[in-house]
Amino acid sequence: MAGGDPGVIADAGLGIAAAGLTAVAAWGPPGLVGTAIAGPTWLRALLPLLMGAPLVLRRRAPLLMWTAIWATLALQYLLTGNPRPRGVEFAFVLFVAACSLGAHASLRRAAAGLVAAAPVLAVISYKGGLGLAFSQIGPKAVALSSLLLLAFWLAGVLVRARRQSASLAGRNAALQRQAEQATAAERARIARELHDIVAHHLSVIVLQAAAAQKPGRPAGPALKKIEHSGRQALTETRRMLGVLRDPGEATGLAPQPGISELDTLAGTVRAAGLPVNLVISGDPAAVPAAVDVSVYRIVQEALTNVLKHAGPARADVTVGCAAAAVTIEITDDGTGQTDHRAPAGGHGLAGMRERAAIFGGQFHAGPRAGGGFTVRARLPLEDVS
Repeated sequence: MAGGDPGVIADAGLGIAAAGLTAVAAWGPPGLVGTAIAGPTWLRALLPLLMGAPLVLRRRAPLLMWTAIWATLALQYLLTGNPRPRGVEFAFVLFVAACSLGAHASLRRAAAGLVAAAPVLAVISYKGGLGLAFSQIGPKAVALSSLLLLAFWLAGVLVRARRQSASLAGRNAALQRQAEQATAAERARIARELHDIVAHHLSVIVLQAAAAQKPGRPAGPALKKIEHSGRQALTETRRMLGVLRDPGEATGLAPQPGISELDTLAGTVRAAGLPVNLVISGDPAAVPAAVDVSVYRIVQEALTNVLKHAGPARADVTVGCAAAAVTIEITDDGTGQTDHRAPAGGHGLAGMRERAAIFGGQFHAGPRAGGGFTVRARLPLEDVS
């Protein structure tokens, strides 16, 4: 049984020990363990198996173990009319069985087993037949035997209660760790969302403000666009922060942006001075909501990086919605420094990469041959509900 369950090995050892003690009581010298067992030869031959083997089930079927032992004692008494044997071997079996019943059965089943054994205990121990009450007989033997078995039963119940308490503490600690991990993940998600919102709209506002200061250009249209971008940023920020409030307060918030809002996003970027060509193929309505939001945020972050780092450029955005996955590609022909595409805070390219990784997708970003930059992502849909 090398490498087996330690509990099963221990139970087997107890069963063997109990069978051995009972065999000594059945066939050994009477003075060694107490009064010899009465009964026919076949009963004494079976008694070690019937008394010892049930202890193997003390963990897996404690009530069955307890019932089998007491049924054996009742059978021995009914066949012989003699309450013997008496001695340490039966005390060992019954004490281990009582403790095991309390430790491994539910409280209701353990109490039921104790009550069911009471008549057999009373009849046999009345004449001192179990040897639990030493030399006592009559009512004193019944009372003492009952108290001893009850003490071992209660010890088992206490062991079970402590084991359950330790298990509950372990589960609570695991749930606490899961809650902390979920909180950290949610904080990271909110940080990415806020970064995408603020970085995009502030980049647009900065470029529009710079354009408004050029000589000979009217400031009115640019200021109007700045106002629109600022209001949109405030709206999205309020919506994002709304998830931190009570759920009942969030019912009136605007829905999360998705692929259907990419046209509006492209228009905002064009107004900031970056020509954008947007091509969407497939059915965006079939894309799950979580992927829908991530597609929008990846495109938004990529275009924000183009605005901030590419210099004079144009951008091409392609989104393909298929049954298996959504593919995204954003390219530009800018002349800006490509090593600046990943901001020091790590929320730009790293944030896009994390969004793809959430769905088990792929992400690639890097300079193009001949100038410019490319961002590609593939978000699979197989395991997204």
